Amino acid sequence: MLEFPRWKYVLILVVVLVSALFALPNIYPQDPSVQITAQRGAAVDAALRQTVDDVLQQAGVSPKAVDVDGDTMLVRLPDLEAQTRASDALRSGLGENYVVALNLASTVPDWLGSFGAEPMLLGLDLQGGVHFLLQVDQQAALDKRVEAYAEEARATLRENRVRYQSVERRGDGSILAVLAPDADAERALSLLAAAQPMLNRDLADNRIVVRLPQAEIDQISADAIEQNITTLRNRIDEIGVSEPVIQRQGDDRVVVQLPGVQDTAEAKRMIGATATLEYRATIEGDAYAAAESGIVPAGGKIYFHRRTGPDGKPIPYILSRRVIASGEEMVTAQSTYDQDGLPAVSVTLNAAGGKRMFDFTSANVGEPMAVVYIERIPQVRTVDGEEVRSFRVSEEIISVANINSVFGRQFQTTGLEKQEADDLARLLRSGSLAAPMDFIGEGIVGPSLGAENVERGVTAVLYAFLFTLVFFMAYYRMFGLVTCAALLLNLLIVAAVMSIFGATMTLPGFAGLALSIGLSVDANVLINERIREELRNGMPPKTAIATGYDKASSSILDANITGTLAGVALYAFGTGPLRGFAITLVVGILASMFTALTVTRGIVTLIYARRKKLKSLAV
Repeated sequence: MLEFPRWKYVLILVVVLVSALFALPNIYPQDPSVQITAQRGAAVDAALRQTVDDVLQQAGVSPKAVDVDGDTMLVRLPDLEAQTRASDALRSGLGENYVVALNLASTVPDWLGSFGAEPMLLGLDLQGGVHFLLQVDQQAALDKRVEAYAEEARATLRENRVRYQSVERRGDGSILAVLAPDADAERALSLLAAAQPMLNRDLADNRIVVRLPQAEIDQISADAIEQNITTLRNRIDEIGVSEPVIQRQGDDRVVVQLPGVQDTAEAKRMIGATATLEYRATIEGDAYAAAESGIVPAGGKIYFHRRTGPDGKPIPYILSRRVIASGEEMVTAQSTYDQDGLPAVSVTLNAAGGKRMFDFTSANVGEPMAVVYIERIPQVRTVDGEEVRSFRVSEEIISVANINSVFGRQFQTTGLEKQEADDLARLLRSGSLAAPMDFIGEGIVGPSLGAENVERGVTAVLYAFLFTLVFFMAYYRMFGLVTCAALLLNLLIVAAVMSIFGATMTLPGFAGLALSIGLSVDANVLINERIREELRNGMPPKTAIATGYDKASSSILDANITGTLAGVALYAFGTGPLRGFAITLVVGILASMFTALTVTRGIVTLIYARRKKLKSLAV
């Protein structure tokens, strides 16, 4: 009557070993660290190591260790105070070719990492994380919108054959359209009024001044903040950070908090990056002479190729000021390889951008088209003892190629290195920032509910768990000891599953874990009481064990299925803390069903099945 298949013993053993392996990394603490990542062709080499050592020595900081992995250097430090001092010193000492970011470095041994075992992610309320404060350049957003209105005005006049000398954005935020002497100014004014009805216009001496009303300026500023927040969420999703906090602060600032990220330099680079692509037509002319003299044909602008010529200098090109398509019009982008096996970005434009690209390539087969890579690089200078932050815009041609055939929405962009292609594809997928942002604050954030409160909560949970174990062993004796083993294995399984799938443990998640342990206790109580009931009815001990498990199984399954459905609903329709609660609840319930119905029965069978003359049970 009391039998248990051998394959189930093998299953239990495998589950225990795997759970122990993947839960083990959670006992290793993290080191406060500073991560240095090379960019824009810089190298992580012995020279950088010497520079880092010199900078840290001058700052009076002694690192625990310095690790190098590819183009990344990780400086491990003894405490948070040393981390802050090291970060400030390295930021000013290494320059703009290196990204310096705070980090919490793992101390998990390499042999565990070789199995893919990593500690579970902890939310801001348990572990804290990295805090960024970003300043949004709203003037840049306004300038960008005014330039778009200027381009729209040029297109309107050109399409309606109204001759003009120039349409330019002025320093005060207005647009000045200078018409040709023989142009119909009144007709031009009415055309612009129909195309841009929300703007104000004045006409004087064949000059049309277009101004944005204050309501439009305020709306542009508000939209810039909202679009940047949306873009930040998309970018953080791309780098796989769980449970981030992204919220607006004041009129022009955004707070970003990332719990327990392992590569904060990558996060910082992706959050603030403003790199994008622009596709422009080339203009015939002597580019070298134009670059030397500064005299450029009308409607053109000098750009330089990132590759150098025979003289070792970048090759100049004259490109049209008119943009055929840009990163803002891209629907999706994937890092891939071209037919020659070189890194490329496969691009899909939206309908408007695809139509312009189709029209341009249809009319210019055999003509060259340039791809311009644009990056806004932050700079920090010290003036009179104070840090002054500014930006340097880098515009360089990455590719100039003839249009061999007509294409529209889908095509490939080449001329990039592998890391550039990967980063650019992620940036284009997540969308462009409406305005550049500058990091004006960065730090390590502590648990939002207070480290002391979290420590007391963990202590309370441990004492409650110990009390439960003592009660079970005293009340159910041998079966209570088996129940205690099942509860401990339940916790081990939950920790392992959370670590394997990269789920985030939050303070509400601990509540879900406590609830799932309570359900596991209920299941074991139900089994033990069923066995007691069968013994009171005069059933033999071995038969009572088998009957007790069989009769309790259906009730346990019914109760846990309803609890699981409730957890799934919370995860599907909830956000933030509710999801953290739901994840641990569902994982804990599934683990408790396995330990209560399978593990405890296997242990009990192992203890009592071989006893031939079993007259009583310690239950």
